[in-house]
Amino acid sequence: MKYRWLYFLISGTVILVGIYSLLRWGLTIGVEFKGGTLVEYQLSQDIGTDKINSVVKENGVEVTSIQKTGSGSYLLKLGQVTPAERDSIKSGIKKLGVTATELQYQTIGPTVGPELVKKTLYALLIAASGILIWVAMQFKSLKFGVSAVLAMLHDSLVTVGIYSIFSHFFGAEVDLLFVTALLTILSFSVHDTIIVYDRIRESRRNYSDDIYDLANNATSQTMTRSLNNTFVVVFMMVALILLGGSTIKWFVATLLVGTISGAYSSPFVAVSILVTWDEIEKRLKKRR
Repeated sequence: MKYRWLYFLISGTVILVGIYSLLRWGLTIGVEFKGGTLVEYQLSQDIGTDKINSVVKENGVEVTSIQKTGSGSYLLKLGQVTPAERDSIKSGIKKLGVTATELQYQTIGPTVGPELVKKTLYALLIAASGILIWVAMQFKSLKFGVSAVLAMLHDSLVTVGIYSIFSHFFGAEVDLLFVTALLTILSFSVHDTIIVYDRIRESRRNYSDDIYDLANNATSQTMTRSLNNTFVVVFMMVALILLGGSTIKWFVATLLVGTISGAYSSPFVAVSILVTWDEIEKRLKKRR
């Protein structure tokens, strides 16, 4: 805990870089949120994304992205496509000398996007409120609940900020899988935090009321367990990124960033906030 201001500085730097990325480049929004068409073709031979892109643009359709999947098919994320344009695109690809089999075709109206955003924000608010109330009740102190939620907010900001960088440099899109990953990260973050908090509570019963010493001991005692758990998850996610295919790559990458951030924030952010809060509270009481 002697170095907690260094931890705050590290977290603040990462968050500020993420905020800069969000303000400068923003996020690439997927068709689920802004509306559009998702088409997947299996071609008889590899012709490259540039030729497919040319065919689509010749038909006056907006192209968000064209990706080759791990199975060899091509996933096209487009603007709104009419039935006539759909047939014209397929015919244009066939004129390139390949056989095109349509594996999937989805059209999402632009009215769906705002509703999904609203539900996502509601889900985040409900999750944060529930965690705040539950942790505060279990540890009989609002400080524990608020500190856990602030650490959770830290992980959300870090993940969204880094995803903005992925979005700008690698074309990662915000879709329903990203929302799923973000909500999953919240539970992982709080899980590790509660382990450290529980050790602080147990030690307080047996040893001391000095939160500074208790936090140091609790962090040291739980660090090995937290690192082991984190490394197991990280190894699995790296394997999925390398071998899982393009359809889940950014979902797993989001989970990976959130997992690392959660493993860091539990001992170094959540506990540091708790100790700092307790020290400020004691100083204010002395002044009174």
